[in-house]
Amino acid sequence: MSLLEKKDFLMRIKICRKEAKESCYWLRLIDTNSNERLEAKRNELIQEASELMNIFGSIYRKSV
Repeated sequence: MSLLEKKDFLMRIKICRKEAKESCYWLRLIDTNSNERLEAKRNELIQEASELMNIFGSIYRKSV
């Protein structure tokens, strides 16, 4: 992988992590009006976004 390709790859990974972090933020702001079904789905999506943040962070750290 050339230096330019690696730099581009790392930038895309950083963008992916940032997008997952932003998704987590917006999901936390959603008001579910204490609807248990919506609350459970929201928590599931927050967990998934958090896992993606961790995955992209790990990829970035191992690629630097």
